[in-house]
Amino acid sequence: MSEPARADDAAAAVEAAIAGELRLLDPEVRRSPELAGALLHPDFHEFGASGRHWDRAAIIDMLATEAGTEAEAGAVPVSTSGMRGVQLSADVVHLTFDTEGDGRHVHRSSLWRRSDDEWLLYFHQGTPFTV
Repeated sequence: MSEPARADDAAAAVEAAIAGELRLLDPEVRRSPELAGALLHPDFHEFGASGRHWDRAAIIDMLATEAGTEAEAGAVPVSTSGMRGVQLSADVVHLTFDTEGDGRHVHRSSLWRRSDDEWLLYFHQGTPFTV
């Protein structure tokens, strides 16, 4: 009888991570240091598609600057495809997906970590690819 509960828990964990990931792609969230920061684990870090390593403070600053500039320029939001996730442990979900924006395609991988009762982005990596 406990098997369905585990499957339900895993599905809920993956859904929570996907919801967080999609919020982070929302231009309104990206341009708000408070909203973006609320989704990032205190120990967050990223290897960006540019090859740069980002820590939490640097990515929050970059997102706010980039999203503000894109909003002024009327940039088209990033689209996602192939998003899927797997719960690796009780407190870790791994997501993979692709994004496309302004003709740039990126494979993405994220680790979401449960901290207290909320899922926070702990690690992210983007790798550009051509179609």
